Amino acid sequence: MSTAPSGVSDVRLGEGRLADRAYTSIVELIDVDKLQAGDRLPSEARLAMMFGMSRTVIREALVRLASDGITEARRGAGSFVKRRPSERLVQHMPMAELSFTLGSYEVRFVLEAEAARLAAIRRSPEQMAVIEQALERLRAALLSTAPAHDEDMELHRAIALATANSAFVSTFDQMHMEVDRIMRAGVDISRSRPPEAIAAMMVEHEHIVDAIRAGDADGAALAMRWHLSQGRKRLMP
Repeated sequence: MSTAPSGVSDVRLGEGRLADRAYTSIVELIDVDKLQAGDRLPSEARLAMMFGMSRTVIREALVRLASDGITEARRGAGSFVKRRPSERLVQHMPMAELSFTLGSYEVRFVLEAEAARLAAIRRSPEQMAVIEQALERLRAALLSTAPAHDEDMELHRAIALATANSAFVSTFDQMHMEVDRIMRAGVDISRSRPPEAIAAMMVEHEHIVDAIRAGDADGAALAMRWHLSQGRKRLMP
């Protein structure tokens, strides 16, 4: 199997890091200039000049910002602010790592949706009991004033374990830092809102567990993907 020369890999890695910086710089621009939903961002050319980067790097950053629901592109009109990240979000992660941490959602959409699907097919009665116990611990934590991120992590990991494929667990564990930050922020931000926000989070987890219990593989995958997509939205005001 052929591989790209190391120099090509280095260039691509460098562009990715520059795109992370551009992503952060654009979020900071939205914050400093107090741009609101619907406000137009400067053009790609203008952003490239402002940040001293190529338009290719700016374009990649804007694509990722759109994927994270922060901006949206309108054909022929440019990029516009869609949502501002919650001010509480940066209390849980350095601004410089915002791109990388939010980008982990795209990996989780693939990893955890498939883990839920396989768990619905393969879980043993003992593993189902572990998942249900983790759900109850999460419920108790969410309904209290405790942080609840450990219980959230425990439930998601129990689902990965129920795949009977250790690769899911090891991959999930490698993402622990990013997932932990997101779970901490998600609970904190949700608690700053009306009680319906925490209730919705709990219902999403219940739907995942119900589908796994019923052996509904497609339903479990869909429920997990919906939960993750809603979780990403909760990080925005």
